Amino acid sequence: MAQSIKAAIDTVLDYTCHRAGGAPGVVAMATDRNANFYEGCAGKRELGKDQPMTLDSVMAIFSTTKALTGTAVMQLVEEGKLRLEDDAAKYAPEIAELQVLTGFDAAGQPQTRAPKRAITVNDLMLHTSGLGYEFFSDDDLKYRTAKGTPTVVSGTFASIRTVLLFDPGERWNYGPNIDWLGRIVEQERGMRLSQVFEERIFGPLGMRDIGFTLTDSMKARRAVLHDRAQDGKLTPLPDLILPQPPEMDMGGHGLYASVGEYMKFIRMFLNDGAGPNGQVLKAETVERMCKNGLPPGMTSGGWKTSIPSLSNDGEFDPGITKTWAYTFQRNEEETATGRPAGSLMWAGLGNLFYWIDRKNGTGGFWGSQILPFQDAASYPGFVDFEAAVYRSLRR
Repeated sequence: MAQSIKAAIDTVLDYTCHRAGGAPGVVAMATDRNANFYEGCAGKRELGKDQPMTLDSVMAIFSTTKALTGTAVMQLVEEGKLRLEDDAAKYAPEIAELQVLTGFDAAGQPQTRAPKRAITVNDLMLHTSGLGYEFFSDDDLKYRTAKGTPTVVSGTFASIRTVLLFDPGERWNYGPNIDWLGRIVEQERGMRLSQVFEERIFGPLGMRDIGFTLTDSMKARRAVLHDRAQDGKLTPLPDLILPQPPEMDMGGHGLYASVGEYMKFIRMFLNDGAGPNGQVLKAETVERMCKNGLPPGMTSGGWKTSIPSLSNDGEFDPGITKTWAYTFQRNEEETATGRPAGSLMWAGLGNLFYWIDRKNGTGGFWGSQILPFQDAASYPGFVDFEAAVYRSLRR
């Protein structure tokens, strides 16, 4: 199987990077419960430069950071230091200041009111708080512009003190909820999120090539973000780097890592919370994190862009019912690639995608560095990569 899957996925990577309009560079890995059974890379770290993409290339992993923060929250739940049902303001008082947007006046100034109920920790875990991202919401972008609220990628606490687009619990909407959870973890642990991760996740899993702040070694291996223009032309953006160091460790999107490090985290979920250097989560906690947390009838879905340079419109596995677990999208039906119902996946803004399939004991990660999100070359490459893995499992 190893040789046949290597040839199949190598072909996917080669085509993704070398076809007309392809991705600049890609790293892809797939794992079972014990180790990676596929590792591959293709293309360049930066278009126009000689440095090839390598397995140890470091990327801004954006929202694939979220599941690590979710893990840190559930560790607090295990210890009885936090309850998902609690008001989030019990742990982060500033969140009680957030208001619901009702519209804008003739001068373009926001009109707001108090929410009908408080935001809970559970709302933040499930993206049901009412918060939204400025690149997926015209209203949030308009509010930020009117109020001078910084962009969420500024690495600041001020950037998540924005507005609610609806009342807590009303529906699912993707937003900076997990950044608030990072703040809560910091308050409860009395230390930076980076230190919490180091002690309670990275250490037990043997993860070293990962962090909110790039080490000199990581800087030397950093893959550059690229912009794809409307005509398909790719331009390297070597100076586009998340704040180093950030004012606040952003639990929703702030990590840099090599793909191999993230695979250790995926394996932890395949192994009931166990890592090579200790238990990260109890088995029953992992089971709980993988279940749908949304109320009956509520689903998670796609997105519409409000900043086309950052994201295209899109949806994963359209036509398939999707819910939300803690903190992943969960497909409630088998996907076209063969990923079974009840599996988990999510993504990062720079066109990074992963899945976790506890039923078959497999997972994978596809890493590239391109904006806008849902790239025309990179995302189909990920789908082909995942499909190739499931074809090999069926043999």
